[in-house]
Amino acid sequence: MHHHAPRRIASPRRIAALGLSAAVVLGLTACGPDITAPAESSSSSKLQAPSEDSPSGEITIWDRSGDLYEVFDAAIADFNQVYPDITVNHEAVDIDAKLQNTLITGTDVPDGVFLDDAKIAGLSDYMWDLSDVLAPYVDDIAPQKVDVNSVDGGIYGVPFDSNPGLLYYNATALEAQGIDATSIETYDDLLAAATEYQAKVPGSQPIHLEQSPFLGQLQLEMYASQLGTSLADENGDLRLDSDEYRQILGFLDTVQKDGLGTRAEYLGPTDIASLENGNEVFYPWAIWFSFAPQQLLPETSGDWRAMPLPAFEPGGARSGAMGGSSFALPKDGENSELAWLFYKFLMFDEAGYTAVWGPNDVYPDGLNTSIPSYQPAADSSKPLFAPVEALGGQDLWAVATEAGAEIPRSAPIPTWWAGAVDYLGNDIQRMLDGELTPDDVIEKSTADIQSNLVDRQ
Repeated sequence: MHHHAPRRIASPRRIAALGLSAAVVLGLTACGPDITAPAESSSSSKLQAPSEDSPSGEITIWDRSGDLYEVFDAAIADFNQVYPDITVNHEAVDIDAKLQNTLITGTDVPDGVFLDDAKIAGLSDYMWDLSDVLAPYVDDIAPQKVDVNSVDGGIYGVPFDSNPGLLYYNATALEAQGIDATSIETYDDLLAAATEYQAKVPGSQPIHLEQSPFLGQLQLEMYASQLGTSLADENGDLRLDSDEYRQILGFLDTVQKDGLGTRAEYLGPTDIASLENGNEVFYPWAIWFSFAPQQLLPETSGDWRAMPLPAFEPGGARSGAMGGSSFALPKDGENSELAWLFYKFLMFDEAGYTAVWGPNDVYPDGLNTSIPSYQPAADSSKPLFAPVEALGGQDLWAVATEAGAEIPRSAPIPTWWAGAVDYLGNDIQRMLDGELTPDDVIEKSTADIQSNLVDRQ
């Protein structure tokens, strides 16, 4: 049995790790390794579950170090209650640095690995197609998570989390100015509320505008997910040049031009100061922003609440996906079929997903920075984590699961996604600097991504 350390107060540098477990890592080379795997027939690439009644053996599981590693580590004891003859060697690994060479050489390949959704497509040739083993569950998994794990008809990851976008807001600050944030239903409503707040609190810039090119692009994809689109379609073809992206960029451009945005890096010093002093009161972000009022905003902890994102049009989707991770099973793993049993337990067995998201030694009130992608586990009426004191005792579980159910279907994340930050991510920042228009961003980024990334695959 493995042990984990008691829960620690996280430093600002560890913020990314929380979001990264739920999103794409800040240092991630999400374009994936530039490697070519040997072709295999479709019949030989589909993983089959063990047939014996009491499977036995030893598996090696790779996870990143940090809080999620500790959560998964603690769940091994629960897993062994069901599968007592499977020994789990759980290793904390720098996956981004180590996995590529391991897959290329085929030496000491793990049986299962925690992987950002952004890497699934690029590594699918090295992973088992899980279509057969997932068949009993796939209809009950969030469609968006199935889509990002699907390549050419196969499913190459066991979906882990859903990361619904939410609108976090400082209810105390807004109520003091007579503004009811819960009446916001569209982004036009959000602009109107921000304008009203600014008029009553001169000098405030109520809406967060992300200054990191990487996270700015990730947030852009949250908005795009709301509108049922993404940078690439299911065939990997670029589709930035669209009415949907013009609408999103137009909204961000309006926030900047009207002086309604606090331009800052996610939970950097400027951002935290603006959140604490009431200058910045609206934060459209993934669920994992819940970490901030719990750990980094002592002066306004308890003042914040979460609600579904505004819709771009009345009646439109009120959430979009922002990041995510899954579990992949390498073909060269010695006992990947046994690793499937481990992930099946964690994600689809009530004892397993309760051990992950429910109260534990790492998160005494439960893991509240994501929700399960398995819909029976994400039942809004059966919370796995407790109401969040730092959100005024709000039932974040109900808000997040209801928002998560609204996320439209998606497509696999292209292997060149992180490389696009050099173009699209930077061009968004140039737009917020006033150097480019939304049309300029679309035209320039489309040309650059197509010629420098897509055409070079």
